[in-house]
Amino acid sequence: MIRVLLVDDQPLLRSGFRALLDAEDDIKVVAEAANGKEGLAHAREHLPDLALIDISMPVMDGIEATRQIAADPVLAQIHVVILTNYGLDENVFNALRAGAAGFLVKDIEPDDFLHSVRVAARGDALLSPSITRMLISRYVAQPPSTGVAKGLEELTNREREAVALAAQGLSNDQIADFMVISPLTAKTHINRAMTKLQARDRAQLVVLAYESGLVAPRIR
Repeated sequence: MIRVLLVDDQPLLRSGFRALLDAEDDIKVVAEAANGKEGLAHAREHLPDLALIDISMPVMDGIEATRQIAADPVLAQIHVVILTNYGLDENVFNALRAGAAGFLVKDIEPDDFLHSVRVAARGDALLSPSITRMLISRYVAQPPSTGVAKGLEELTNREREAVALAAQGLSNDQIADFMVISPLTAKTHINRAMTKLQARDRAQLVVLAYESGLVAPRIR
């Protein structure tokens, strides 16, 4: 059972998402909140698998709520997905840096929404290759930061190669094909890199790869 926390200041939207999620046999909404502060309290009380958090709310916005969830070891199991009306803007980018596993636009089709919830609950990032390319473009004009990713020097060559491919938006299966290894080995390389770089999830791994200079954006 995938346990979901809904955090949005629009009651009608929360009701719609809840009805959609609760209709599924493998998904249950365990709590709702109207702002980030309430969401954090419910997160600590219920320890959901997934938190769907609106980016713009009163009292505490989605970015700060995400940051506090990501920084709390007790809440480490919670995968945060940001809800937004506007697609990939600066706020979504900041939420991904704060620890979100991905984001969903609120007008998403119901079937796609349910699929995305299941994907995020597994711990996979909701970052398609097109979204990853948009993230990368944010770094083109920015020099890499130093000392951002601890453990960078501990990565093996194969782990670095796997991270570079993940940063291009490739799935584990695609990484395996490119590196001529098994999907399980590709997943192992990614998981070990995440551990060494202290990345919460795949989305954080992609962000750290560019921020640290491990992967350089291609200017086209």
